[in-house]
Amino acid sequence: VLILSPFVRLTIVVLIIESKWMKAGSRRQEFVIENNSTCWMRESYEVINDCHPCTAFEIASRSQGVCVHTHNKEVLKCTSGEIVTRSCDRVAWLDERHYWSFQISLTIIGSLSAAVSFLRQKTLNRRAMLRIQRELGA
Repeated sequence: VLILSPFVRLTIVVLIIESKWMKAGSRRQEFVIENNSTCWMRESYEVINDCHPCTAFEIASRSQGVCVHTHNKEVLKCTSGEIVTRSCDRVAWLDERHYWSFQISLTIIGSLSAAVSFLRQKTLNRRAMLRIQRELGA
Protein backbone atom coordinates (compact mmCIF):
# COMPACT_ATOMS: atom_id res chain seq x y z
CA VAL A 1 0.00 0.00 0.00
CA LEU A 2 2.89 2.37 0.76
CA ILE A 3 4.38 1.75 -2.69
CA LEU A 4 1.12 2.57 -4.47
CA SER A 5 0.46 5.70 -2.46
CA PRO A 6 2.82 8.01 -4.45
CA PHE A 7 1.47 6.59 -7.73
CA VAL A 8 -2.09 7.22 -6.62
CA ARG A 9 -1.21 10.80 -5.68
CA LEU A 10 0.56 11.33 -9.00
CA THR A 11 -2.44 9.95 -10.89
CA ILE A 12 -4.80 12.31 -9.07
CA VAL A 13 -2.56 15.31 -9.77
CA VAL A 14 -2.32 14.39 -13.47
CA LEU A 15 -6.11 13.99 -13.71
CA ILE A 16 -6.67 17.38 -12.09
CA ILE A 17 -4.19 19.09 -14.41
CA GLU A 18 -5.68 17.42 -17.49
CA SER A 19 -9.21 18.40 -16.48
CA LYS A 20 -8.12 22.04 -16.08
CA TRP A 21 -6.49 22.01 -19.51
CA MET A 22 -9.54 20.43 -21.11
CA LYS A 23 -11.88 23.04 -19.61
CA ALA A 24 -9.63 25.91 -20.69
CA GLY A 25 -8.89 24.59 -24.17
CA SER A 26 -12.17 23.00 -25.10
CA ARG A 27 -14.56 24.97 -27.21
CA ARG A 28 -17.84 23.54 -28.29
CA GLN A 29 -17.79 22.98 -32.04
CA GLU A 30 -20.83 24.20 -33.86
CA PHE A 31 -21.39 23.55 -37.51
CA VAL A 32 -23.57 26.07 -39.28
CA ILE A 33 -25.19 24.43 -42.28
CA GLU A 34 -28.26 26.50 -43.05
CA ASN A 35 -27.90 30.29 -42.90
CA ASN A 36 -31.62 30.83 -42.38
CA SER A 37 -31.65 28.90 -39.09
CA THR A 38 -28.99 30.69 -37.07
CA CYS A 39 -31.24 32.57 -34.66
CA TRP A 40 -29.51 30.74 -31.80
CA MET A 41 -26.33 32.66 -32.62
CA ARG A 42 -28.02 36.07 -32.35
CA GLU A 43 -30.50 35.62 -29.50
CA SER A 44 -31.14 33.50 -26.46
CA TYR A 45 -32.71 30.10 -26.92
CA GLU A 46 -34.19 27.15 -25.07
CA VAL A 47 -33.16 23.55 -25.73
CA ILE A 48 -36.28 21.56 -26.63
CA ASN A 49 -34.58 18.21 -27.34
CA ASP A 50 -31.12 17.49 -25.97
CA CYS A 51 -28.37 16.26 -28.23
CA HIS A 52 -29.37 12.90 -29.72
CA PRO A 53 -28.20 10.77 -32.65
CA CYS A 54 -29.62 11.34 -36.11
CA THR A 55 -31.46 8.47 -37.72
CA ALA A 56 -29.70 6.35 -40.33
CA PHE A 57 -32.04 7.79 -42.97
CA GLU A 58 -31.18 11.40 -42.05
CA ILE A 59 -27.47 10.62 -42.27
CA ALA A 60 -27.63 8.65 -45.52
CA SER A 61 -30.03 10.96 -47.33
CA ARG A 62 -28.48 14.15 -45.97
CA SER A 63 -32.03 15.43 -45.57
CA GLN A 64 -30.94 17.48 -42.58
CA GLY A 65 -27.65 19.28 -43.05
CA VAL A 66 -26.94 19.28 -39.33
CA CYS A 67 -26.57 15.47 -39.36
CA VAL A 68 -23.71 15.51 -41.87
CA HIS A 69 -20.76 16.39 -39.61
CA THR A 70 -21.34 14.82 -36.20
CA HIS A 71 -24.38 12.58 -36.83
CA ASN A 72 -25.95 14.23 -33.77
CA LYS A 73 -28.51 17.02 -33.50
CA GLU A 74 -30.41 19.07 -30.95
CA VAL A 75 -33.61 21.05 -31.33
CA LEU A 76 -33.71 24.65 -30.10
CA LYS A 77 -36.43 27.26 -29.73
CA CYS A 78 -35.25 30.84 -30.09
CA THR A 79 -36.91 33.72 -28.24
CA SER A 80 -38.38 34.85 -31.57
CA GLY A 81 -40.35 31.58 -31.64
CA GLU A 82 -38.35 29.99 -34.44
CA ILE A 83 -37.58 26.29 -33.90
CA VAL A 84 -34.22 25.23 -35.36
CA THR A 85 -32.00 22.17 -35.36
CA ARG A 86 -28.26 22.40 -34.92
CA SER A 87 -25.40 19.93 -34.90
CA CYS A 88 -23.85 18.95 -31.57
CA ASP A 89 -20.77 17.00 -30.54
CA ARG A 90 -21.71 14.63 -27.72
CA VAL A 91 -24.79 12.67 -26.74
CA ALA A 92 -24.82 12.57 -22.94
CA TRP A 93 -26.77 9.35 -22.48
CA LEU A 94 -24.57 7.52 -25.01
CA ASP A 95 -21.44 8.69 -23.23
CA GLU A 96 -22.89 7.57 -19.92
CA ARG A 97 -23.83 4.16 -21.35
CA HIS A 98 -20.31 3.71 -22.76
CA TYR A 99 -18.82 4.73 -19.41
CA TRP A 100 -20.90 2.21 -17.45
CA SER A 101 -20.22 -0.55 -19.99
CA PHE A 102 -16.51 0.13 -19.60
CA GLN A 103 -16.73 0.15 -15.79
CA ILE A 104 -18.74 -3.09 -15.69
CA SER A 105 -16.34 -4.84 -18.06
CA LEU A 106 -13.36 -3.70 -15.98
CA THR A 107 -15.06 -4.93 -12.80
CA ILE A 108 -15.72 -8.34 -14.37
CA ILE A 109 -12.17 -8.64 -15.69
CA GLY A 110 -10.73 -7.55 -12.34
CA SER A 111 -12.91 -10.01 -10.43
CA LEU A 112 -11.95 -12.86 -12.75
CA SER A 113 -8.27 -11.97 -12.42
CA ALA A 114 -8.53 -11.89 -8.63
CA ALA A 115 -10.35 -15.24 -8.59
CA VAL A 116 -7.75 -16.89 -10.85
CA SER A 117 -4.94 -15.44 -8.75
CA PHE A 118 -6.59 -16.65 -5.53
CA LEU A 119 -7.11 -20.17 -6.93
CA ARG A 120 -3.53 -20.30 -8.23
CA GLN A 121 -2.16 -19.25 -4.83
CA LYS A 122 -4.32 -21.87 -3.13
CA THR A 123 -3.00 -24.57 -5.51
CA LEU A 124 0.61 -23.52 -4.93
CA ASN A 125 0.10 -23.53 -1.15
CA ARG A 126 -1.42 -27.02 -1.32
CA ARG A 127 1.50 -28.32 -3.44
CA ALA A 128 4.02 -26.80 -1.03
CA MET A 129 2.21 -28.37 1.93
CA LEU A 130 2.18 -31.81 0.24
CA ARG A 131 5.90 -31.50 -0.56
CA ILE A 132 6.69 -30.61 3.06
CA GLN A 133 4.54 -33.50 4.33
CA ARG A 134 6.34 -35.93 1.98
CA GLU A 135 9.76 -34.69 3.12
CA LEU A 136 8.81 -34.99 6.79
CA GLY A 137 7.13 -38.37 6.30
CA ALA A 138 10.02 -39.93 4.41
